[in-house]
Amino acid sequence: MKENTPNIYSFKVKKITGEEQPLSAFRNKVLLIVNTASECGFTPQLGELQKLKDEIGNQDFEILGFPTNDFGKQEPLTGSEISSFCEINHGVKFPVFDKIMVRGAHAHPLYQFLSDKKQNAKLSSTPRWNFHKYLINKKGEVEDYFFPFTKPLSSKIKKKIQRLLDAK
Repeated sequence: MKENTPNIYSFKVKKITGEEQPLSAFRNKVLLIVNTASECGFTPQLGELQKLKDEIGNQDFEILGFPTNDFGKQEPLTGSEISSFCEINHGVKFPVFDKIMVRGAHAHPLYQFLSDKKQNAKLSSTPRWNFHKYLINKKGEVEDYFFPFTKPLSSKIKKKIQRLLDAK
């Protein structure tokens, strides 16, 4: 792959607390970026995502959750309500950020990048529902994506994460 492949490190996102978080803070980590919602049929995946993080147990792997109300208005919560819901109901310890839009003209710039091959130089895949997952390699490059029905603990996801963790 060429040296100057576009990556996520130039983006900043807002934490639930409102503080800006540069994604460069996750440099050299394999990431699974997921758009979430508290009232979706896939919401139990929050707990599965935490189990995946616990199972892998590697400091070089992180999951980043981005709540969205883009699909069926399934994220009515805001700010600390989202954080509390994720932690209390699903044991989530991975970072969950402030609610954003993940599709359409007003999508957050990170999601515009993730979903558009012209920007990320790898693939085009716009979330069609909650719990669409993007796999990011240690260089911050988009590597792959998984549809919402692909469970976080599936061997498909685990194997791809492990392959990226093992890569030099």
